[in-house]
Amino acid sequence: MKRRCSLTPRRRAGLAALIGCGVIGGAAVPPLSTPPAFAQNTPSLLEFRWDSGTGYRKLYFVQTSQRRRERSEYFFMLRKKDRKTAILKLSITVPSYFNARIRPKNLSLCKMSMGGMLSRSKCKEVLPAVFEVNEKQTAIEVFPDTPIPTGGTYAVVMNVFNPSQGGMFQFNALAQAPGDVPVSGYLGSWLVDID
Repeated sequence: MKRRCSLTPRRRAGLAALIGCGVIGGAAVPPLSTPPAFAQNTPSLLEFRWDSGTGYRKLYFVQTSQRRRERSEYFFMLRKKDRKTAILKLSITVPSYFNARIRPKNLSLCKMSMGGMLSRSKCKEVLPAVFEVNEKQTAIEVFPDTPIPTGGTYAVVMNVFNPSQGGMFQFNALAQAPGDVPVSGYLGSWLVDID
C-alpha cells in the first residue's frame, strides 16, 4: 500500500511564504532601490575640519552634481555678508588635484537670486566680465567690467565635468578692492565634495 504525503494547511502556508520570499525556488527578489534625487546639492550643515582656526571662513555654494565624471554646474556665491568692500578683481584658487578641464568660455559672473526651502538659487542677470585660467588650471581670475558692489549676492558660475576621483576640494576666494594699493584679501573658501 502506497503512503501519500500530504501537507497540512499550516505547512502549506509556511512553504508558500518561503517561496514568496525567494528562499526556496532559487529566484531571489532584488532589493528595492530608492529613486535618484533631483534636488539641488548644497553644502552640509555640519562640516568637520582638522584645523578650524580663525584663518578659515566658509562660503556658500551650490553644485548640481556630486558624482564623478558627471557634468556639473557650480555656483561659487559671495553674499552681502561675505564682503565689506566692492570687488575690482576676484581670484579663485583651484586645488592642483581637481583634474577637471576649466575653460574661460564655461565661466560666467551672475547676480543671483538666493533660493530657500521652496525655490532654487538661480542667476538673475549675467554680468560682463573677463575670465582667465592659468595653464596649470590652479587659478581663475575674474575681471568684471564694473566693480562688484557690496550689496546683493553674486556668483561665479562654472560648468565642468566633475573630476574622475572623489574627495574634498577647497576653492579659495581672494578679492581686490578698488583703491590705490592693489592688494588682494582673503574672503573665504568653498569646500566641494565629490563622491
